[in-house]
Order: sequence, then structure tokens, then C-alpha cells
Amino acid sequence: MNGTSPASRSKRKEPPIAVDGRHPKHHRPNGDLSSAGDNTPDRHDDFEGDYEEYDDPRLSALLPTGPDTAEWQATIQSVVRNVVSIRFCQTCSFDTDPALTSEATGFVVDAERGYILTNRHVVGSGPFWGYCIFDNHEEVDAYPVYRDPVHDFGILKFDPKAIKYMPVAALPLRPDLAKVGVEIRVVGNDAGEKLSILSGVISRLDRNAPEYGEGYSDFNTCYYQASAAASGGSSGSPVVNIDGYAVALQAGGRADGAATDYFLPLDRPLRALKCLQEGKPITRGDIQCQFLLKPFDECRRLGLNPEWEAQVRKAFPKETNMLVAEIVLPDGPSHHQIEEGDVLIKVNGELLTQFIRLDDILDSSVGQTVKLLLQRGGEDVEVEIQVGDLHSITPDRFVSAAGGSFHSLSYQQARLYGVACKGVYVCEAGGSWRFDNSENGWLIQTVDHKKTPDLETFIEVVKSIPDKARVVVTYKHLRDLHTLNTTIIYMDRHWSKKMKLAVRNDETGLWDFSNLADPLPPVPPVPRKAAFIQLEHTSHPAVADLVRSFVHVSCTMPVKLDGFPKNRKWGMGLVIDADKGLVVISRAIVPYDLCDISITIADSIVVEGKVVFLHPLQNYAIIQYDPKLVDAPVLSARLSSEEITQGASTYFIGYNRIGRIVHAATTVTEIFAVTIPANSGAPRYRAVNVDAITVDTSLSGQCGSGVLVAQDGTVQALWLTYLGERNPSSHRDEEYHLGLATPTLLPVVQQIQQGVDPKLRMLSVEFRAIQMSQARLMGVSEDWIHQVSQANTSHHQLFMVTKRTFERNETKDGPALLEGDVLLSLNGKIVTKISDLDVMYSHDELDSVVVRDCKELSLRLPTVAAHDVETTRAVSFCGAIFHAPHHAVRQQISKLFSEVYVSARTRGSPSYQYGLAPTNFITHVNGKPTPDLEAFLGAVVKIPDNTYFRLRAVTFDNVPWVVTMKKNEHYFPTMELVKDPREECGWRRVTYEGGKVIQGEGPDGVVAPAGENTDMDVEGGMC
Repeated sequence: MNGTSPASRSKRKEPPIAVDGRHPKHHRPNGDLSSAGDNTPDRHDDFEGDYEEYDDPRLSALLPTGPDTAEWQATIQSVVRNVVSIRFCQTCSFDTDPALTSEATGFVVDAERGYILTNRHVVGSGPFWGYCIFDNHEEVDAYPVYRDPVHDFGILKFDPKAIKYMPVAALPLRPDLAKVGVEIRVVGNDAGEKLSILSGVISRLDRNAPEYGEGYSDFNTCYYQASAAASGGSSGSPVVNIDGYAVALQAGGRADGAATDYFLPLDRPLRALKCLQEGKPITRGDIQCQFLLKPFDECRRLGLNPEWEAQVRKAFPKETNMLVAEIVLPDGPSHHQIEEGDVLIKVNGELLTQFIRLDDILDSSVGQTVKLLLQRGGEDVEVEIQVGDLHSITPDRFVSAAGGSFHSLSYQQARLYGVACKGVYVCEAGGSWRFDNSENGWLIQTVDHKKTPDLETFIEVVKSIPDKARVVVTYKHLRDLHTLNTTIIYMDRHWSKKMKLAVRNDETGLWDFSNLADPLPPVPPVPRKAAFIQLEHTSHPAVADLVRSFVHVSCTMPVKLDGFPKNRKWGMGLVIDADKGLVVISRAIVPYDLCDISITIADSIVVEGKVVFLHPLQNYAIIQYDPKLVDAPVLSARLSSEEITQGASTYFIGYNRIGRIVHAATTVTEIFAVTIPANSGAPRYRAVNVDAITVDTSLSGQCGSGVLVAQDGTVQALWLTYLGERNPSSHRDEEYHLGLATPTLLPVVQQIQQGVDPKLRMLSVEFRAIQMSQARLMGVSEDWIHQVSQANTSHHQLFMVTKRTFERNETKDGPALLEGDVLLSLNGKIVTKISDLDVMYSHDELDSVVVRDCKELSLRLPTVAAHDVETTRAVSFCGAIFHAPHHAVRQQISKLFSEVYVSARTRGSPSYQYGLAPTNFITHVNGKPTPDLEAFLGAVVKIPDNTYFRLRAVTFDNVPWVVTMKKNEHYFPTMELVKDPREECGWRRVTYEGGKVIQGEGPDGVVAPAGENTDMDVEGGMC
């Protein structure tokens, strides 16, 4: 609901809903609005620089058509000195606010103490870190000291002494001057501009508070209405009259181009400001009942009798509305006292029709009782209700455990869905708590078969759960409390070791963190017994028996590396050695070894797995489990050493999208050199130089895991998922399901079975198949073309170099193969199939014949190590993950600008705030060259906290630029992850503070958790 920022969000354009439109659970007469400056996107879309244009000619009549009068010009000149542009980051998801980066507007209301008034949807439920820019472009840090639990205003604090080059004055708040027909100006940071002045006329003073859909919305107050055509970034702008007084606060507007804006009255902000100035607490009372303004005709239909209507009209001759109960929360003070549709007549004996007076009474009666006189169906009903403390049902703390964050259900959320204001709310469903549905709104019911009615109980329950335990969790969604969901989670207390409590500190404007409990050690696993299902309706027993070779593999990546787009993947693996517990699986499931792997055998036994081998090119990984923990007749699959051929009959066994086994007799339709499209926006692992197999069954497209098997049960090919490019229209990653012939696996598998770590070599190029017509034009002789036709009767093809991989230690002379070279032979054997390239894996050098520029050359080709291309070190700094450019980057780029590559970033972090993007290369820090990660780390740890520094960067497409950022160690400490086999999880974590190492233990889950966003951003903060 905030302003537009290059690193922020695009303006949310909700479709207008008719006046009688329906909220998901309740009638919402105003459900057609967006917040002014509202930039909330779909949670799965986040495009930088996606600005909303306002070229509608209908708006031109609403904007000033000529210069203002001299009086207005003088007023504006006085006002602009008080208006500031606010740039801020919400570092953590909390209550209704996601972690985000945005900008908005505010204005100084106390120049001596340094108070700024803005919107509550800008300030947010929790602390933010940010700064304000004054009209003369002086910058000063600012932080929230108050946010109203309900109404859309908040107050920031800054140091007035930090503004040195202009006098700072306060804008007087005059709520009494807001009248219908008053000409006003909205002075603010509109549509991302530094300063915008929009004109309008107040047309209504009695509009109900706008509803912004799911998330934060104001209620129990009236709003003013005007036509000012404000847009993104104008949130928090002062609405001033011709005398220079602030008469209202810009808050929201229609999203359908109607150019209607809504302003918050300043009565409650003025009271809060006075309390701050006097050092008094800002008391806020509430009875957990939402009222709406409804006109007399509707009140009559609800049962308002003529006698009371006459009294009200006489007492308030200008009023046309009364307050009517709309939502009464279960188990709240008003429950069983007030009913929906009750018309409010009196409070404590006082005739009342306005929210402002109702707020006055409730705020001064916290902990006391109030008497309400209501009209219910024409009958007088008098009730006494205890006034509660509104701050007590507005969370100011959260607990983070195992990658998720939790707090008590807030009044905002309870009111939105009409539920009782109690329960444990999941504000960040990450880590172990990432449920099947990624949307927000979950309430935890039980954990490990223990009820969790409140946050304190939840903390005690989670404390008692050991690391790596699997526990049952039940939960409901606020939108569907009739459905109880049940899942089993894997409790991660090794990547996310600390269970922390964050408490909002309104004195410092920070989250204060404290550790609640150290993790309990994992319970040692014990052997389990299980039996496999029997595969029915197969004509060959050996094929049916293969079901005993399949295991379910789940892989969770706690940290985002190598541009991989997902944080959790699952698929079926094939057991290739039951005695050693070796399993082969697609690298689209296990992309790198900084992960947790769970292997389920016979749908019954769950054991841990670890990565043994990652193939750099052929899209498979080999993982291992402890076979001593498995008492089940697991079968080692027999891998065929003979190549399967096109047209051959085979049997397809696969697992569909819901994990069910399916099978069918089929035929190999094609074997071809596949070219998986590269993802230029986010380079990630993809298979290259590999033959793919397709079969003639529709099941092949439904299954991402499986095998092709002969009648005797010999596995002829693996059926794997291949990760491809990102679809620009659907914003989803394309996946291909293809077969990989087993003979290519055998040399690697045999070495691993013998206890040898495979040390593969490879040619650092990507090949593409070309036909003889192309080869002839490239200069291949007729003799070679004839040899091709004899060597490969099914595919007359050769291979041309399409891309060179940029190696770490490339010599000045360059590689032996160049783009456009046509490869004819390796070590004396003509190359007409991708499998002919497998000779490279076991040779340091290869004798080759190539055609280059129509000339036939004999070259001695050096191979490079293929076993050391994986990422083994990463640095988390200012909310971004940096590591050496991974293999996919080197495959796609023609020049490396440095060995420091931005792989991911966290929303709400300095990296996101200042626009540092994934795929950038960092070449300098404060002018000092950073050619590698060691130099980069040495430079950044010396930067003092909360100070600006410069990064020189180069984009992936060779555009240099400079970014200035401010360091924030409180939320985003500098950390290093180093692969270390001595650690239980295989990685060691080192934390730096003030240039010194303060921690050197295993990872602790505050390193940019993996997310699924389009620009490789990371969901959630790092708190």
C-alpha cells in the first residue's frame, strides 16, 4: 500500500467491485478501493521499474489547468519545506505486512522533537529501517515511534539537528477546518516523483473507511472524499487548505480510474501527537465491534423507530447517518451484547452519531465499562461492555523457529475475517513451515499432537521438539475455518538453529532479538521394517519387481545458491546399489549439496540422505542413505550397458504429479541431442551435451520421474525432469521430461561403488547437432559426410560448438575450440552421437579433427576438471547472496567481470532497497578492486555499520553502474558459508561483526532463505 520504487512493487490495480460487492466473508460496501500509493503486487510477481502510467484524458480536468493564485503559491512554498519523501524497508513479514521495500510521503508535525506524520500502512505493524529526504535533498534517518492499531496514521521520529541547510518547520494540524467545499492541495511524492501538487475540493466528510481487500484496512472512522487523482507514492501526503494548515491526511483512492481520493481526519493523529509531546501513553480503547455509518433510510429498515430518529435529527440537524454494528467478533467484549444490525443511539447516556466522539469515549475508558443504548428491531437494548486495550490485541512481537515466523492473531486479521482475536498466526510460512499452499493466513492448531491456543504455549511445544524430528501439524486458514489441514513437517534446527523472540522497541525503532532456546539434539534413527507394494497388470514379473528400486526423495534448500528458482523439490529416485544405499535422481530435484534430503522407502521408512555426486552436464545426481536403517527388500536396479535404440519396444514406469506409479508398454520414438534453452534472466543448472529419449505414451508427459525398462527388468534409461527457461507469460519455470540412457552412468556408478570419488574431465564447450546440409556449408568435406552416413545410419549429424564455457583459469591463448567449430573426431573415432563425447570424461587431452572457417584442423584439446565446478563458498551481505559465478553463468557468458556474483537478494534488505540485482557482478567496493570473494569479504567487513558505501557493478549484459548502499548489521549481518565435510550438515557458518569473527559454527538460517520469485528474490526477511 505504499509508493513506487525502482526496487519495489508495481501499483496494485484491483478490479472495481460494485457498492454491493461481497468481501470473502462479510458484506463490504466499500470493497472497490486501493490505498494511495498502493503498490502491492501478486506475491509471485515482482518486476522492477514497472511503473503505472496515468495518461487517462479524463484526469486532465481534475488537475490544475493554469497557475495557482499568488496566495496558493505562497502557501505551497511554505508547505513544501515540511513535506518529506520516505524511503523504507520492512525487513520481516509481520501481521498484514510482507517484507518489502517502498517509498511514500510524510510531513513534519513537530520540528523541535522531530516528528513526522504519515500513514499507518506506510509505517507498518512492526519497525522499519529507512530515511527521509527533505525538499532540499538532505537525508536523515527516521524510524517509527507510533503506529495506530486501527486508524491509518503513524508517527516517525528523526533528528532535527541532522538537517543543516534549511530551517525545518512544522505543519499545523487543524482537523476543525475540514469542510465540504473547501479547496485543498495534496502535496507529496506522487507516482514516484520527488514532489507533486494535486488540487481538489472536499466533497464529503462522512464516508466509511475504504476497504483495501486482504491486508490492512482502516475501520471505525469516517473518511473525507475529494477528487485529486493522487497515485502511487502519495500515501502520507498532507492535505492543506489555502492558509497552509493540514486539514486531513492522504490515505487511499479508487483503483478504477475514477480519480476519487480518500483522506483520514486528523482528530486522532492530533491526539496521538499531543500525547507524544507530553510524554503520555497513547491509550486506545476498543470493544471488538466494527460500526459503519449508514443513512437514516437504511437505519429505519433495520428497525430505528421514528421517536429516536426525530431526537437524533433534532440534536444533529446536519447529520444524515447513524452508527450501525457491522461485525461483532466472537469471544470479544461485545459478543452476546451487541448484534449485527444494531443501531447505536447513546454511549454513557450521550446521544452519538459520529466515530470521532465514539473514539474519544473509548480511548478514555480503557479498563472501564461503558453503557450503550442500541435499537434492535425497534426495541431499546441497553448493555454494559468492558472496554479493552486495543494495543493488547495488536501484536508487537513474533517468534521465529525453524525458518517460520509466528505471532498472536491480530485484531486487524480477526476483524477482516470476523473471527475471535486469538490463536497462533503464521506471518512467514517459510523453512519447515512452508505448507503445500504458499499463501498467508494460516492459524496453527496443534504441533506434535499438542494444542497451541496461544503463542506462549506454541513456544513451549516447539522448544521440546528435537532437531530433524518429523511432527504432525494441524492448521486452518482464516478464509476457511471449517477445514482442518494436517501435514507432517521436518523440524530444521540445524540450518535454523536459533529460536528467537523479536520484540518491537518504539524507543529505538528496532526489533529487539533474544534467543529463546537452543536446539535439542536429534534423536538417533532406528532401523525400520517395511514391505513394498506389488505392481499389478504387468506381463513381465521382472518389470513388476522394479517397484522395489524406487524411493521418494524430498530435497529442501535452506539457502538460495546458483540461481535455482525453488526452495523445495521432490521426485522419485532409483536405487542403484541397495547394499551401499546409492540412489540416482534428477538434478532438477537435487541441484546442489547445501540441502536437506529425505528418502522415503516403501512409502514407510524415512531416512536422511546426502549428496555423493553431482554431474556437471548430464542432469543427474547420486545421493546416499544408510542401508542399516532399512529393513525392507530394496532391489538394486540393473543398469543396461547397451544403448537403447529408436523404435525399440520398452516398458515405461513412472510416477505422476501426485506420486502415484503408472506404467505402460511403449516404443522409443526418438533419441536426439537435446538443447535445453538457457535462462538468460537467471542462469541456473541445465543439461548440455546430452542425448534425450522420448517415448510413445502420454504418461511420459505426466511423469517427472521413472525409468524405461526391458522385459528382463534391466533399466535402459532414466526418466528425468530437466529444468529449462522461464516462461515470460506465465512467470513459471519450464520443465521437460526426457529419458537418459543408462550406459553413460556406468563409469561414474562403478567408481562410486568402489569408494572412488569420480574425477571427471570435460570439454568446456556446448555442442549443437547439425545436419549434413549445414555441415557441407561449414566446410566439411564429402569424404567426412560419407563417413558420417556409414557411422550412424539413424542420424546423419555432426556437432558444432555453439558456446564456450568461461573457465576459471583460462589462458591468454584461449581455448582450443571456438564457436562455429565443427567437431569431426575424438581420439580417432568419428563423433556422430552425443555418447561419443563421453571419452572426454576420462582424458586430460584429446586428439581431435575439427573444421574451422572451412579448413580442416587437427587439434590437441585440453579438458578441464568437471568435479570442482560446484559452489563451495558463499557470502551473505546486506541481504544479498554473493558467490563465484556458478557453472551455468560461465556457460552463458562470454566475459567474466569478476569472481563476485550476486545470486539472490532478500526483500526488505539494503540490496533490494538500493537496487542491487541478481546476475550483477561486483568489481569494486569503495573504489577498491574485488576480483574474488576473498577480496570482497575483506572489504565489506571493514565498512562501519549504518554508513554508506559504493559498489561498482556490471550487469550480466555488460552494463557498468555504481550503486550506493547503507550497511545494516542489526538485521543483515555479514556471514560466510563454507563447505566443510567435518560439519554435520557439510557446511560451516562464519559471522562477522565490526570486522571481527563473532561466530564460527554451523549455519543458522538467517542467510537469505530460498524463495520462488521471478527475479530470484528471496521471500521473507533475515530476522
